[in-house]
Amino acid sequence: MKSNNYHFTSESVSEGHPDKVCDRISDMVVDSYLSKDPVSRVACETLTTTNKVVLAGETRGPKIDKDELISKVRNCIKDIGYDQKGFSWKSANIETFLHEQSSDIAMGVDSKDNKDEGAGDQGIMFGYACKETEDLMPAPIYYSHKILRQMAEDRKIGSLKGIEPDSKSQVTMLYEEEKPIKVTSVVISTQHSKDLNQDQVRDLIIPYIKKSIPSNYLEELKDEEIYINPTGQFIIGGPDGDTGLTGRKIIVDTYGGAAPHGGGAFSGKDPTKVDRSAAYASRYLAKNIVSSGISDKCLIQLAYAIGVSKPLSVFIKLANGDETKIETVKKIIDQNFDLSPRGIREMLKLNRPIYEVTSAYGHFGRKPTDKGEFSWEKTDKVDLFKR
Repeated sequence: MKSNNYHFTSESVSEGHPDKVCDRISDMVVDSYLSKDPVSRVACETLTTTNKVVLAGETRGPKIDKDELISKVRNCIKDIGYDQKGFSWKSANIETFLHEQSSDIAMGVDSKDNKDEGAGDQGIMFGYACKETEDLMPAPIYYSHKILRQMAEDRKIGSLKGIEPDSKSQVTMLYEEEKPIKVTSVVISTQHSKDLNQDQVRDLIIPYIKKSIPSNYLEELKDEEIYINPTGQFIIGGPDGDTGLTGRKIIVDTYGGAAPHGGGAFSGKDPTKVDRSAAYASRYLAKNIVSSGISDKCLIQLAYAIGVSKPLSVFIKLANGDETKIETVKKIIDQNFDLSPRGIREMLKLNRPIYEVTSAYGHFGRKPTDKGEFSWEKTDKVDLFKR
């Protein structure tokens, strides 16, 4: 088999996965502060375990009463769908230990003395786009997300009965000449009620695979290549079955391993943190470049130092055969995009309460909304690159 023929696998986890419960709560805290003051600073971490939630981290901005935050945590848990003996929105013990942001961090980040605002931390961030799906995402992670998102939607409206919030998916695809050709296996592990046996669970889940993945990719997929709860029953799940922490699903959040990740998580961080905002900006650039027709693939890396406003480097990689276009693309970026932390926030309008919805099913490959959510998914700069 040639080196550009291979199998590739990506996984997703549902909003009821313990780590995703934490991401949701942490992003709710970010939105709560930004809704009261758009220049608030937040770095919130959440831990969940059996019927317990703990918030910790640093904030700078308006005073938010603990009881108000705790009530919002319960609303998050309720919306996800947890009202179980081991984890319930009604009875969970919720503690918050949020405190004021360090003045040392603020000193390096705030703009003053005619100095532009610096990055909230050092680090490297990646953005990626490719023509494998309509939303310019790698196919395995795109379809892994889609299966779980449709399951959750039907579970919440009551048309998928007996399936509980905690689920995981995994899609493996065969690539030939670096293009996805077919699905060779699908794995779905989902929490369910004690009233369902595994045959019943399988019968409920199989239709979601078939309506989430285009039929031409499934033509050769055999029944034995579809694994539904392969270890058996999955009744105890969520934070009752496993401890959750904010930021542990960064590959699920991005490109499913098809592109690099800089290392920093997104959830719980306000947009002055370039871990979040620069990753969004690099995706925005990559998606507009691919949408323009310059290349079938684009990888962007941005690097920052804490307290320094401009990126230390901008790296661009295009599909094989398009390398001669890189210098031209870089010149267009240099001349038309302000990639300082402030420039990114203003370009993508990030100082808004738009983050809670990003906490599950990926930060990329989503549809921009009228509320300003997923603004980095717009392709409104295509003409710049088409020139």
